[in-house]
Amino acid sequence: MHTETIYLLEPTPKLHTKKCRLLSFILRVFLQFTTFGVFFIIWYLYDFFLALLSLLLSFIVMGIVRSKLRNSVIPPNQREYQYNDQAIADWYCAKELCYEETQPL
Repeated sequence: MHTETIYLLEPTPKLHTKKCRLLSFILRVFLQFTTFGVFFIIWYLYDFFLALLSLLLSFIVMGIVRSKLRNSVIPPNQREYQYNDQAIADWYCAKELCYEETQPL
């Protein structure tokens, strides 16, 4: 008889200190708004058509950065699920930046 193994999903970690929550917020804002920030800066400094090109390029680059962050910290059996920028930032801060504070005693 074939039995299937059901893997338990780890919930998105909760950040307990203000420093970790601030780092997570900064990382989330970076992931969400860098694309538009680059667009408006290039539009202000150069030209609208260069800004459109930079919008496309920054969208691709931020997608790569987002996927690298997601794949570096989320457990392998949960990588097929969709995560928003806040969840990616929480996972990254909990696993990489605030490691000591999130471990149980």
